Amino acid sequence: MALHLLAGPSQLPSSSSSRHAPPPPPRRCSRSRALSPSAYGRTLPSFRRPYTSVLVVPTGVGAAVGGFAGDALPVARALSAVADCVISHPNVLNAAMLYWPMPNALYVEGYALDRFAEGAWALQPVHQNKVGLVLDSGIEEELRLRHLQVADAARASLGLPVVEYTVTDAPLEIKTWFDPECGKSTGSVGNSDSLLRAVDTLVNHSGVNAVAVVARFPDDDPEDSDCYREGKGVDLLAGVEAIISHLIVKEFKIPAAHAPAVLPPPLSPSVSPRSAAEEIGYTFLPCVLSGLSNAPQYVTRRQGTFDAGCIVASDVDSVILPKDACGGDGTLAFARTTRNNKPLIITVQENETVLDDTPDKFSIDALNVENYWEAIGVIAAHKAGVNPNALRRQGIDHLKSPRQVYSARFSGPRRMASSGMQDKVYVEQLV
Repeated sequence: MALHLLAGPSQLPSSSSSRHAPPPPPRRCSRSRALSPSAYGRTLPSFRRPYTSVLVVPTGVGAAVGGFAGDALPVARALSAVADCVISHPNVLNAAMLYWPMPNALYVEGYALDRFAEGAWALQPVHQNKVGLVLDSGIEEELRLRHLQVADAARASLGLPVVEYTVTDAPLEIKTWFDPECGKSTGSVGNSDSLLRAVDTLVNHSGVNAVAVVARFPDDDPEDSDCYREGKGVDLLAGVEAIISHLIVKEFKIPAAHAPAVLPPPLSPSVSPRSAAEEIGYTFLPCVLSGLSNAPQYVTRRQGTFDAGCIVASDVDSVILPKDACGGDGTLAFARTTRNNKPLIITVQENETVLDDTPDKFSIDALNVENYWEAIGVIAAHKAGVNPNALRRQGIDHLKSPRQVYSARFSGPRRMASSGMQDKVYVEQLV
């Protein structure tokens, strides 16, 4: 009987009672299924391209948000819940021993991000990279072992594709200092050739396509170190970290990032939460290996075009950065692009730095917001096709229209004779 109940009408027994019985009423479960809440949870067809946002917090400039140990990472997490694709750089996404995987975030080194903004490079998303590790020969044996244990832990516990390491043939001799003009951190790599030779070994002999570097940094001046650990001042290490990754990316055009090797500082109860991610382990390497494991590859133009599947500068819909840090190459490239669909530049007032590169000094048309709460709200409106000003009280004024004023000699939009008089265009407010 159960089989008869499940069978269709053509499969029912051919008895006289069933032959003359009226057909059963139509089943209503299909309608109830269509109206069920689960039906609305299905993915609807989308006719819009993905919304892409670039999040920039320059390194080594004492940013109030993002100037410490990964303290801009919550901004990236929140932004990734609104934008379809978030492009950012290690200073935002690294948090020493901590990191947060975001499937729609692209980990792009700063030099590469500038070339991307200029349209010279494109980003090719990947499933995974073959990551190589370069260790400075100036690192003490015990500290080197700590970093190798981190790499092994990342391979065994996270399954990250870290395939090989090498040691530089000479100490890198890192030096750090503050720029006396603006106060940002900077420095030098004494043996940059040794660094590039080590990377070349990994790239050309081991086939890696992403490189993590650990260089031995000088132990901080206690006064500078304490200031940074308490959530104040500028990260003294950050500026030369950027120099190291720039050298590699410029030469090899592959993803690269750096983690400094330093001796653990003494325990302190006054460490700021924004700096605390650097207090919980012996190295800052875990976040770097995680970010590089699936960082996009950098693609240059081939005969004037990029390969299919690449993300290019014209795909960017918005750029978010501190209000006083608008002088970087990437920001200027995005702001001065000649394409019709210029990205929306959003500057954040609250995220102060030691710089003074405000939008007005570079003639950048920017939308200034107070904080990252507002910035992400603007992104949500922009993605939805809503004018962000419509969300503000008195944000929308009367519509304006250009009106052409014709000479009294002409009685309509069609000219009947030529005239030397030039037409004047006025903008009038509709009332």
